[in-house]
Amino acid sequence: RLVVPGISCAGCIAKIERELVRDPAIAAARVRFSGKTVTVSHDPEKDADWLVGRLAALGFDAQPLAESDAAEGSGGETRDLLKRMAVAGFAAMNVMLLSVSIWAGAEDAARSLFHWLSAAIAVPAVIYSGKPFFASALSALTKGRTNMDVPISVGLVLVTAMSLYETAIGGHHAWFDGAVMLLFFLLVGRTLDGVMRARAEDGIRGLLRQRASGAHVMQPGGGTAWRQVSELAPNMVMRVAAGERLAADGIVKTGASDIDASLLTGESDPQPVGEGSAVAAGTLNLTGPLDVKITRAGDADTVAELSALMEAAGQDKSRFVRLADRAARIYSPVVHILAALAFAGWMLAGAGWHQSLLIAIAVLIITCPCALGLAVPAAQVVACGQLMKAGILVKDGSALERIAAADTVFFDKTGTLTEGEPQPEGLGELNAEDRALLLGLAQNSRHPLSRALVRALEAEGVVPAALTEVSEQAGLGLSARHGGQKVELRKPDSGGSGLAALFRREGAPERLIRFRDPLRSDAAETLAALRAQGMTLAVLSGDRAEPVAALADTLRLEAHADLAPGDKLALIETIRAEGRRVLMVGDGLNDGPALAAADASMAPATASDASQQAADIVFLGRRLAPVAETVSASRDTMRVVRQNVVFAILYNALAVPLAMAGLVTPLVAALAMSLSSICVVANSLRLARRAK
Repeated sequence: RLVVPGISCAGCIAKIERELVRDPAIAAARVRFSGKTVTVSHDPEKDADWLVGRLAALGFDAQPLAESDAAEGSGGETRDLLKRMAVAGFAAMNVMLLSVSIWAGAEDAARSLFHWLSAAIAVPAVIYSGKPFFASALSALTKGRTNMDVPISVGLVLVTAMSLYETAIGGHHAWFDGAVMLLFFLLVGRTLDGVMRARAEDGIRGLLRQRASGAHVMQPGGGTAWRQVSELAPNMVMRVAAGERLAADGIVKTGASDIDASLLTGESDPQPVGEGSAVAAGTLNLTGPLDVKITRAGDADTVAELSALMEAAGQDKSRFVRLADRAARIYSPVVHILAALAFAGWMLAGAGWHQSLLIAIAVLIITCPCALGLAVPAAQVVACGQLMKAGILVKDGSALERIAAADTVFFDKTGTLTEGEPQPEGLGELNAEDRALLLGLAQNSRHPLSRALVRALEAEGVVPAALTEVSEQAGLGLSARHGGQKVELRKPDSGGSGLAALFRREGAPERLIRFRDPLRSDAAETLAALRAQGMTLAVLSGDRAEPVAALADTLRLEAHADLAPGDKLALIETIRAEGRRVLMVGDGLNDGPALAAADASMAPATASDASQQAADIVFLGRRLAPVAETVSASRDTMRVVRQNVVFAILYNALAVPLAMAGLVTPLVAALAMSLSSICVVANSLRLARRAK
């Protein structure tokens, strides 16, 4: 993986991905626009320096990606843009104030003084604030290519230089106000775009944090020693106490326990394990100590595999090209050609170099892509602000465009369509003493069903009974004594369907306590709203076929059960290969690759850290309605974006002929350009009034 700071538009993405794979030593290349990185699959005999050279040959500086680069991401770039935008805004306000006096009729010495004062403010501001455009344009030109920053830079340099020339010879006109105002609006658009892209940085490091930082490894002479994850290796034996996460994959050598594998499966039902059972990194040991012989560790274990899946899946999503980027692909060559034609035409007409150059500058300025650059980020920022008020946090603004194009929604089951917390049923049928005994037992276990009992009984105000001789047998349950009586909370001898626990009290009938994972309160209503918007709906779950089928029947969904993380990923890739656009909604670590692979993704705030970071959007609260609300808001946003792009194109279609005809000065061109940007922003603000 390499950092390529020069990636600035859809053309850069296409060029890198298309040209690199022409080399027989490169199998694949994927650009991640949000982080400005390129992931390359290549001949192992080639090294990073060779890849840097290949990118340099294409006109892009690059360097290998380090963790510090990933941590800094585009946040530092956005902060830099904010500072440059502030300087340009300050300069624009002050130069405009000085220009008022000139417009009011200042003559001779007074006019010259105001021009020099404007130059003293504008020239340093243009040099400082214009650096991102100048550096990008210079890099492109020195490497034999062009980009959208080239005509912007040419226009800024020419209008500033011509203004200085006019000031030096005592001319009537200077256009410092137009230059800094143009620069300010350009930076507004780029900063808004940067803010949205900064939110899209990947969450792979968050996924890796789900794995324990290390393990206690058995030593040859007896005892244990702590080893970091990076020091673990196959055939080592790690001792995992109850309540600890596993730091590597392995096989249970001795011991028995219950394993909470919800991190991988998304299901809350613990899995009993014993000697010979396979266990995975990231899972939680619940009830008893285990000695585990390591089979895979570090970059080869289950959590690392999920990280790799998420990374690979996210690369494909980053190939998405926004509407404004597609519209801008032909911008740079067309603007250069029009400006050159204007200059050449007026020179042939005998206007002289001075007048011809002013007209060419007016063409460059009036066609500066401020309105086009603001078309997407302005609408995204307004829409994201409104969604945030509704408890919907948009991390990646481009996700709104991807969601608007979606025609299929895949839901995880546990924790997404359902609450994700088992709730006991029928506790009211137990007498007060039994409820107190049940709470006293459940408080002594970390088992998810025990915790569910504790929550429910404490909510009823039950006071736990005092118990003695409490013990927990891994995979079977709890036992204790109360006043000479033996009481037990155990796994049913022969289960039946669903989650259940057996409560036994010596001398009394056994009571089977069933648990259910309730649907989110508005699940049916939300799914109906999505169907009304033309969506195909399905549930993807790692749970058993029976409960998934029951839920699917209730909610009228397509059902896909018993899916491992890789299976969910493969299904989404198959659906996308058919030309469908997928929105994935999930909450578990096992959903991470699917969230990354889908065209767009959402996760509830109760989701694992890794899933929240892999998702484009996180929604708060216990309701599912934010999914339908986001789809509706995304379609409204894209309607406004398309209006903005059409307006920007129409503006250029009307303004360019006037500029080429010599009817527009550089100042009027800057004012017209600014007005077009204001119109785009005003149109985007209509999204703030959309119906809730």
